Amino acid sequence: MPPGGVCRSPPICRSTSTLRAAYAGVMPNTDVISFSRGAPSLDIVDTEGLKAAAVAALEADPAGVTGYGTSVGYGPLREWIAAKHGVTPANVLVTNGSMQADAFLFDELVKPDSPVIVERPTYDRTLLGLRNRRGELHPVRLQADGLDVDELEGILKGGVRPTLAHIIPNFQNPAGVTLSGEKRTRLLALADEYEFTIFEDDPYYDIRFRGEQFPTMLEQDRSGRVVYACSFSKTVCPGLRTGYLVGPADIIAKIAAAATNTYIAPNMFAQATIYQFAASGALDRSIATVKAALEERVDQLSASLRAHLPNAEFIVPDGGYFLWVDLGEGIDCAKVAAAAADEGVQVVKGTDFVLEGGQTCLRLAYSAVKADRIDEGVRRLAKAVEASKSL
Repeated sequence: MPPGGVCRSPPICRSTSTLRAAYAGVMPNTDVISFSRGAPSLDIVDTEGLKAAAVAALEADPAGVTGYGTSVGYGPLREWIAAKHGVTPANVLVTNGSMQADAFLFDELVKPDSPVIVERPTYDRTLLGLRNRRGELHPVRLQADGLDVDELEGILKGGVRPTLAHIIPNFQNPAGVTLSGEKRTRLLALADEYEFTIFEDDPYYDIRFRGEQFPTMLEQDRSGRVVYACSFSKTVCPGLRTGYLVGPADIIAKIAAAATNTYIAPNMFAQATIYQFAASGALDRSIATVKAALEERVDQLSASLRAHLPNAEFIVPDGGYFLWVDLGEGIDCAKVAAAAADEGVQVVKGTDFVLEGGQTCLRLAYSAVKADRIDEGVRRLAKAVEASKSL
């Protein structure tokens, strides 16, 4: 990497092979314990509620859910999202999952050599998307209360003029930390002063188990500096592939034009099902179910890590899907991941979430592992850590 932590990105991200393995589907060996996927286990997906919502969608609007629709998304859901965030429908674009929303925004704002601020570590698919667009990436380290805003300010004062700052403010993927209220205010002020867009990527907002819920930066934005993304994958299920963007109407209109040229319209049936699910009250019940289950799982995971890997360092998240663990000096996460696979447990290497470094770290997703399987998974992981030392 060039001096100053800048990465002028080649079009291929080194984590592609790992991503292919992690997203290849359900493994046939049912004894495998997977901490690799950030998805809810089937027992916390309201399948009956979704069946009812799908039927209600067809009964309420058969023409709307079976037609092409429009590139901005299913009208009633778009209006519901606008009301949730206190904006107009013109500020909302509903997409096939939040990653599609990310891709549309990156295509609009990130050109070759565009300076982009990213968190260190950050979501591997974000790095992949930005590097494939040849953005000039400036990683800023994370602290227990989110992005190190002092480091960011130093980068800005040093002359970097970013187009975009990608921020996952709540229960960050992979680190699990949350951006403090004070830092949100400072970040907005810096965006105003240095005229960059904050991409507030917030799929975990509703998955808070405990602690204070901070206002979104979108709520506090008075200058049109924030574009906000969210998803129903974490609160309902990922199979419906429904996410959205909220932002200035001019940006949303440009992205809507690109969406028209990309796929004419997103999935109307899925979006209408989500709308009926939300309107019926099932979404609120689903969120409560997911939160209760994941709180139990993260508490079990942290207890098991303390018992079986006492030298590991981690911060217990107050919500979300992920826990980031540093296994300590001398540990090679690639060797640990290989040994873990032999033990029947799947993990994701820390190196996949950074441009450099991360060799001693792992991301553990507790969302798909039932509480009564977590301790066994960590026991296997501890054996893998020990075995990795001789590889």
